Amino acid sequence: MGCCYAFSINSFSSFTSIMFIILVIINPIPIESGKSKKKIIPNGPVINVTKYLSFPDFNPNENPRIHQDINLLGSAIFSTQKGCIQIPPDTPRTTDLRHLAGRAIHSSPIRLFDPLTSIPASFSTTFSFQFNTTNSTAVDGGSGLTFIIVPDEFTVGRPGPWLGMLNDACDEEYKAIGIEFDTRKNPEFGDPNDNHVGINLASVVSSTTIDASEFGIFLNDGSVHRAWVNYDGPNRRMDVRLGPDTETYPEKPVFSGRVDLSPFLKEYMFVGFSASTGNFTQIHNILSWNFTSTSQAFLRIPSVETCETKIILEQKIAQRKTPTSFLIFLAVVVLVLVILLNLYLTSKRKRGNTNGSGVVIPEKKERPGPLNKPRRFTIAELQSATRSFNESQELGSDSRGTTYKGVISNGCQVAMKRFSTQFLDSPGLDKRRLGKEISGVSKIRHPNLVPVRGWCLDGREVIVVYDYVQNGSIDRWLFGVGVLPWTRRFKVVKDVADSLSYLHSKQLAHKNVKTSSVFLDVSFRAVLGDYGFVLDSAESRRFESAVSQTADVFDFGIFVLEVVAGRRRRGSGPGETDLLDLAWGKHESDEKDKLVDRRMGSVLNVEQAVRVWEIGLLCTLNENKGRPTMEEVVEFLGWERPVPELPLNRPVSLFPYGSTTGLCTGYSCGSFK
Repeated sequence: MGCCYAFSINSFSSFTSIMFIILVIINPIPIESGKSKKKIIPNGPVINVTKYLSFPDFNPNENPRIHQDINLLGSAIFSTQKGCIQIPPDTPRTTDLRHLAGRAIHSSPIRLFDPLTSIPASFSTTFSFQFNTTNSTAVDGGSGLTFIIVPDEFTVGRPGPWLGMLNDACDEEYKAIGIEFDTRKNPEFGDPNDNHVGINLASVVSSTTIDASEFGIFLNDGSVHRAWVNYDGPNRRMDVRLGPDTETYPEKPVFSGRVDLSPFLKEYMFVGFSASTGNFTQIHNILSWNFTSTSQAFLRIPSVETCETKIILEQKIAQRKTPTSFLIFLAVVVLVLVILLNLYLTSKRKRGNTNGSGVVIPEKKERPGPLNKPRRFTIAELQSATRSFNESQELGSDSRGTTYKGVISNGCQVAMKRFSTQFLDSPGLDKRRLGKEISGVSKIRHPNLVPVRGWCLDGREVIVVYDYVQNGSIDRWLFGVGVLPWTRRFKVVKDVADSLSYLHSKQLAHKNVKTSSVFLDVSFRAVLGDYGFVLDSAESRRFESAVSQTADVFDFGIFVLEVVAGRRRRGSGPGETDLLDLAWGKHESDEKDKLVDRRMGSVLNVEQAVRVWEIGLLCTLNENKGRPTMEEVVEFLGWERPVPELPLNRPVSLFPYGSTTGLCTGYSCGSFK
């Protein structure tokens, strides 16, 4: 049997070698040498892509489009009185200015890097700014202001010495470039004094610092200053000048030298400002701003994107690859000869083995399946992928189990939910039924559902393997340091509604809808994962077919309230009101807008947020009192049909199963009053 197996391999190897030669004869291909390939520059003229921004002031009354052009995040506002951007806001409603951070970002991305040539764009910007110290800290001042170039328009950095540039949610791939005008000395960051300019490359620690005092500039003296920043992309040189706003272009730069921004740039980036306060506070005012960028791009004539060109290219490729009739005939003859020879030698070897050792048992060969088809993993594979479920690989945990990050044998990153022994020992839980549910859900594919890559049912172990989602769960963006803007939150709500509607159309349910089960992929699209699979108690399991989908709708409603309010359903503070009770209370007192997260800034569409908030409350109604289906919710969110009016008072629940947590515990049963 061993000889037969070896011969089959050799015969197959010879066969594939001959076939490779035939293919080369039919369609010659270039053989790459060991030398590295040179980057191919497309043919065509070089053009300049130019972007120009001009904001003489930031008064919304004078420029109504300012709300569309500038995204305000965190503690940033437009000051109508001063016609400027303020971080933090200088308003009577803001009583405590400590430990705040905000950003003002131009809403459209700007091309700042050519990926074909790796040449950064050239840009120049000038802006006027003023720091106003508060009464309590007139001597010490605050943190300072930063001109930033960042990869997204929704992240807000940490307050204090981080200047709103970076936060804990930013990973190594988050490259932020900043030019800081710092009025606090932080020795841990290498600051020389409390009056300096710094160039920051993906770090709050400046790669270059300049003492502004040497140029007669004192940033926190209350006067208006102007900065000029010029960057020569092809030559990687930066020039920074600083002076009073009343003076003309300063002759002497505060910094002029080589700065290579290319390792920190993507093709398209966002530009703007960030600032923060710590224990000491001041108001950072941006009074005016101009920005111009020029990047090079190669233009192909005609464009490869035109339909006509694609047809021409396909015809040329087809002509180039079409073999002559002689080559086709030669290939067929050789192929037939190889097959006949292989059959003859194989039958001869089989006869020889039969005479010598009896019956030959052919080697069992498994048919390879599709690469992305969900499959069953062994516990050994998953232990290897997670370093034996090492604590360093943990992503999070809940009452059902612990989630680990791992890398499987094909190099793909995965997240695996390892169910706990306590959960598996729950009364009424059928392990066989659990396995069937996992297998059924793994066949579902939707853009807003995290794909199930496989599972493991081995002894006492039950593990579900998902694709790893790079940007983590939505709760870290809602309840962490940064502030997610309303446009992103609304898109998240719609994405989750689409995923649940699709699941319900397939007669399935998620059974674990919450903020920690919703993730953001690399394009910041919301995807729903971490399925519940089974309900927690024997009583709920008996009614599962009747309540699982309506329970999904209820939990989606709670999810919507958390997204709009920017706070968890059950707060960590003692005596903090349950969010659902608070929401119904605000509805009954007609104060719905007070529940909207005001950290989202002035670009928040309050009317739209309140409408989404009402849809969330609709989802928490009793099944017999108007709770919609997820299909109807999708239509509500798309404004395809009018949203029903909520009852004036919270109705009393008559059905005991309001959510997947099992029996009614009060929050979904009794009236608010």
